[in-house]
Amino acid sequence: MTTNRGSLASFFLRLGRQVWVRAALFTFIGIAIALIAGFLGPLLPFDVTIDLGQNAVGSLLQIIATAMLTVSTFSVTAMVTAFSSATTTATPRSTPLLIADPTSQNAVSTFVGAFTYSLVGIVALSTGYYTEQGRTILFIGTLIVIGIVVFTLLRWISHLSTFGRMADVIDRLEKAATDALTAYGAAPLLGARRLTSIPPGARPIHSDGVGYVTHLNVSALNRIADAHDLRVYVVAAPGRVADARTPLVRIEGAVDDRVISQVRGAFRVESHRSFEQDPRFGVIALTEIGSRALSPATNDPGTAIEVMAALQRVFTPALTADPDDEVHYSRVFVTPTTLGELIDDAFRPIARDGAGNIEVHVRLQKCLASLAAAAPRHAHEFREAARAASARGRRGLDPTDARTLRTTVREAWSGV
Repeated sequence: MTTNRGSLASFFLRLGRQVWVRAALFTFIGIAIALIAGFLGPLLPFDVTIDLGQNAVGSLLQIIATAMLTVSTFSVTAMVTAFSSATTTATPRSTPLLIADPTSQNAVSTFVGAFTYSLVGIVALSTGYYTEQGRTILFIGTLIVIGIVVFTLLRWISHLSTFGRMADVIDRLEKAATDALTAYGAAPLLGARRLTSIPPGARPIHSDGVGYVTHLNVSALNRIADAHDLRVYVVAAPGRVADARTPLVRIEGAVDDRVISQVRGAFRVESHRSFEQDPRFGVIALTEIGSRALSPATNDPGTAIEVMAALQRVFTPALTADPDDEVHYSRVFVTPTTLGELIDDAFRPIARDGAGNIEVHVRLQKCLASLAAAAPRHAHEFREAARAASARGRRGLDPTDARTLRTTVREAWSGV
C-alpha cells in the first residue's frame, strides 16, 4: 500500500531494484538485436558475408534457446533457495537486499534476454526475414551473445558460492544500515527544524491506511506550507507506524481537502519498513541475526560476536560525522531518532539473549567502550547501556565468569 511514490529519483531507484524490470529490459534488448540484424543487412554499403554451413545460425540459436531455458530455471531456483536460507538462518528483513542484488539480477536477465534473442532469431529465420548479409550479421551477433552468456555464467557460478550465506547477509545489512545511519548522522532533521512541542490547536492529518512511513519528502512539505502559510509538525517520521492513533502530521493553519491530499502525497506509507530513510531498521535487522544465533536451538555465539563487530562499524561513521544543523525547510518540524533508541535497538536484545554467555558479554562491553571512546560527547549513553548489559549478564553467569566480566568492564572502561 502506497500513498506516495516520493520523489522521482527515489521512485526510479526503487523501480530499478525490481527483478522484472531488469529482465524486461534485457528481453527488449535481445529482441531488438535479433530484428536489427535483418533491418541492417540491406542498408550496409558494403558486403559482409561469411560462407555459413547449412542452417548454421539456426542450429546455434536452437542450442542457445534450449540451454538458456535450463540455465534461467536453475538461476531462479538458486535465487529462491538463497532467499529462503537467509530468511530461516538470518532474518527475513534481509530478503529485500538479496532480491535487489545486481549480480544475480544481471545473470537471470542476461539468460532470459539470450533466450528471447534466440527465439526471435529462430522465428525470423523460418519466415525468410534475413537477407544473406542479415544472416551473417545475425551469426556475428550470436557469437557475441554466446561470449556474454559464458562470461555471465562464470561470474554467476562464482557469486553463488557466497550469495545468501550468513556472512553475505551480514555484510549486506551492514552496508544498508551504515548508509542509513551515516545519512542520519549528517542530517538528523532532514533539513527541517527540531520539533519540541506541538501547538494545541494543530490539526492532525492521518494516512489513508495503516502502514509504516518509509519515505518523507520534506522539501514538498515545505513548499506546501509556504504556498498556504502553514506550519507542519511531522509526527510519523520514517520508521513510524501511521494509524488512527498516530497521524502523519499536525498542521497549524487553514487547510482544505486539496492541501490535505498534497500533504499525504509527501509521505510514502507501505506495509513493510525499508532501509532508505529509517536509521533504526538496519540496526534492528542486524541485531535480529545476533538474537537468533543466541537462541537455545541455534547456540551460535560466534555469529552474535560477528554481528556486534558489524554494529560497531555501523555506528562509528555516524558518531564521528559532523551533523548539518542548517535549517533548509523552516516551516517543517521533525523529531529525530535519538541515539539512545539506536543503542537500545542494537545492543539490548543481544545483552538479554546472551545472558549466561561470557564470551558474548565480554565482546559487548569492549564494543560499547570502543564506541564511547570514538564519540566522547555520547560516552554517557554507551556507559549506561554497558551497565545495563553487565547487570543482565551477571545474573546468568557462574561466579568465575561473573568475576571475568567485572574485570573486563573495569579494564574496558578505565580510560573512557
